[in-house]
Amino acid sequence: MSETMHSTNWREVITFPLGARTAKPRSKGLTMVIDKGMGLGETRDLLQINYQHIDFIKLGFGTSALYAEGTLEEKIHLVQSYGIDIYPGGTFLEVALWQNKLPEYLGKCKALGFTAIEVSDGTITLSEEVRERAITMAAEKGFRVLTEVGKKNDGLDVPVQALAEQAVCDLQTGAYKVILEGRECGLNVGLYDAGGHMADDDLQVLMDYIGNPASIIWEAPLKIQQQDLVARFGPDVNLGNIPPREVLAVEALRVGLRADTLQLAINEATVAK
Repeated sequence: MSETMHSTNWREVITFPLGARTAKPRSKGLTMVIDKGMGLGETRDLLQINYQHIDFIKLGFGTSALYAEGTLEEKIHLVQSYGIDIYPGGTFLEVALWQNKLPEYLGKCKALGFTAIEVSDGTITLSEEVRERAITMAAEKGFRVLTEVGKKNDGLDVPVQALAEQAVCDLQTGAYKVILEGRECGLNVGLYDAGGHMADDDLQVLMDYIGNPASIIWEAPLKIQQQDLVARFGPDVNLGNIPPREVLAVEALRVGLRADTLQLAINEATVAK
C-alpha cells in the first residue's frame, strides 16, 4: 500500500507573524552556533534538522586541538557538505598569536578544511598592526574573516566608543562581520550587564559609529537577548553563540512563532488598525 506524501511546507497555510526571513546564502540574518564538543552523530542530527537556519558553526575556544584522531576532519567535512561555514574559536588563534605561530596556524586550518577564521583579543592584547596582519593574512588565504571586539573578563572595561572604533577599523581592513563579545553566558560582559540586558545608551553609541546593524554578529546566548535584538532590528538580525539545541527555538523567535515575539506582531497589527 502506498502512502500519500504531504508537503511539510507550513507556509502554504501559515504566514510567519514577523515576516519572511532572508534565504541562504545570505549576508544578514546569520545564525552562528557554538559547538563545545558535539559528537559526529549529534552534529549530523543538528544539520539534518536545522541546516537551513545555520550559517556558521564555531568550534569553541581551543577544542579543535582536542578531537580524537580523524574526527575533526570528518566533522569539518560534514558541516561543509551542508554549505555551512565552520571555524575554530578565537581563543585558539590568540594562543597561536601569543606563541608567534600565525602562519602555521592558518596553514593548518586551511589543510583541515576550515572555511572561516575568527580574529580576537578577548584574553591577550593585540597591537593594531598585529590585528590587521592577522585579518589580512587570513583573508589572503581565502578564509571568511570574522573579528571579535570586547574582552572576556567581567564588565565593560573597554569603553563602548573604543569597541565601535575597533569594529569599524576591522571592517575597513577586510573583516566580513564583527562579533560583539557576549561569551557563552551572556552576563556582565561586552555590552551586557549582570542581568544580561543591553544598555540603550551604549547600543546607540555603537550604532552611531557602525551604522548598518548587519555588519555585527551579536553574541546572544540568552533568550532575553535574542528577543531584544529581534525587537530592535527585526528577524534578520545576526545572532551568535547560539547553543545547538536552541537553533529551532531561536528561528521561531525570529519569525514570531514563539509567544515572546508573536506578541510583537500582535501589538504592531493592533497599532496599524
